Amino acid sequence: MSKRAGLASTLILLALDGALIGVAFYLAHRLRINAEYPRPQNIPNFRFYIPMALVQEVCLIGMFFFYRLYHRKRSASHVDEVSAIFGAVSVGTIISTAVISFAFKSDMDYPRLMIVYAWALTFVLIAMARILHTRMLWILQARGFGETKVVIVGAGEAGRMIAQAINKSPELGYRLVGIIDDEPTNGEMGVPWLGPTAQLNPLIEQYQIGEVFVAMPEASHEKILSIIADAQRDKVGIKVFPDLFQIISSPVGIGDLNGLPMVTLRDVALRGWRLTLKRIMDIVVAAAALVITSPLMLFTAVLIKLDSPGPVFYPQIRMGLDAKPFKILKFRSMRADAEAGGPGWTVKNDPRKTRLGAFLRKFHVDELPQFINVLIGDMSVVGPRPERPVFVEQFRRLVPRYMERHIEKAGITGWAQVNGLLGDTSIAERTKYDLYYIENWSLAFDLKIMARTVWVVLSGQSE
Repeated sequence: MSKRAGLASTLILLALDGALIGVAFYLAHRLRINAEYPRPQNIPNFRFYIPMALVQEVCLIGMFFFYRLYHRKRSASHVDEVSAIFGAVSVGTIISTAVISFAFKSDMDYPRLMIVYAWALTFVLIAMARILHTRMLWILQARGFGETKVVIVGAGEAGRMIAQAINKSPELGYRLVGIIDDEPTNGEMGVPWLGPTAQLNPLIEQYQIGEVFVAMPEASHEKILSIIADAQRDKVGIKVFPDLFQIISSPVGIGDLNGLPMVTLRDVALRGWRLTLKRIMDIVVAAAALVITSPLMLFTAVLIKLDSPGPVFYPQIRMGLDAKPFKILKFRSMRADAEAGGPGWTVKNDPRKTRLGAFLRKFHVDELPQFINVLIGDMSVVGPRPERPVFVEQFRRLVPRYMERHIEKAGITGWAQVNGLLGDTSIAERTKYDLYYIENWSLAFDLKIMARTVWVVLSGQSE
C-alpha cells in the first residue's frame, strides 16, 4: 500500500475507533438503565459520563497504538487482529477505570456492571468494524487501490513459490512487475525478466518499485547482503525468503556461551507441561465436538448407507507419533472398491468419490469420526496431518526433515491446512508449515488454527 493510502486507512481507523468507543460507552449507559433488574434509581443522564467517556477514548486508543493496531499487516488474519483487539480493549479498560476512579473520586458514579458493559460492547463493535474495514480494503486492493509494485530477486523454486503466492492473493495489493535474476528467464513465471541483480538499483527507480522479495536461499551470504544493501539505498521494503528447511521453522533466540554471542535456531516448544495442557484441551474439544455433532454424524451414517453399498466408516492405517501406525476413522466418501488396484493419492474431482462423498469431503464432514481418535489418544485436534505408510516411505526420501513431523501427534487440522495446503498440494510446502507449527506451539496458536479451521469448513475449501 502506498504511503498516502496507508495514511488514509489509518485516519479512517482512528475516526472509526473513536466513534465506536463512544457508542459503546453510551450503549453501556443505556443498558444500565434498561437491562438491570430491579431497575436502578437516580442514575445520572449521559452528560454526566461524558468526561469519563473521554478518558476511556484516550486510554483505549493509546492501547491500540501500543498493540500496533494501526500498523496494518497485509497478510494478518482476522483471528490475529481480533486477539490483539481483545487484549488492547481489556488492558485499556483496566487503565481507564483506574484513571476514572482517581480523577472523579469525589463524584464517582461508574458501577462495575457498566464497566463490563462498556468493555464487552467496545470489543464487539471494534472487532466487527475492523473485520469489515479489512474486507473492504482487500476488495479495493484487489482492484488496484493503493497497490504496491514489487519485484522478485531470484528465478528459482523459491521465486516461483513467491510469485504463485502473490498471484493467488490479489487482495494483498501487490502487483508483481517482474523477475530480477542473473540468468534471463523466458517468462515461465508469468512476468518478464527485468535484468540481472547488478541492475537492481536502476530497475527499482525505473519501475517505481515499493517492495523487493529476495528469493535466493541458495546464494552466498555476501550475495544476499549485497542485494539487500542495494535495495536499502532506494528505501524500499525488503523481504528475504529464508532457506526453506533450515531457518523458517525455527524460532530464533539470542543467548551467549561464556560471553560469546550465540543464536539459537531450534527449541521445540511442545514438551513438558505443555504436552499435558495440550492433551487436556484435546479431550475437552473432542468431547464437546462429538456431543455437538452427534446428530449430524448419525444422519451422515444413514445417508452413506442409502447412497452406495459398503460400510459407513472407512478405517485406514496412518503414521502418527514417533512414526507408529494407527487406525484413523473416517466416514466413507468413496466407492467400496476405490482401492482395488492399490492405494492412490486423492486428487481434486476424484472419480472414485460417491455422490454424497463429494459433499462430505467439500465440507470435511468425513473427518468428524477422527475426534474419537483424539479421545483415545492416537491424534490431537491440531497437528501435522498423518499420511499413509506407503506415502511416508516416498516422502522421507524426497523431502528434507520430513520425518520430524512425527515427533508430535498427528492432527485433524493443522497450520498447513488452514493456509490452503489441502489435498494434492506440495508436500515440501506442507512440511515447512508443519515444522513451523511444531517448533512454535502455543495454546493461542492452537486456538487460532481451530478458529481458522471453522472458516475453511464453512467456506467449503475441499481437500
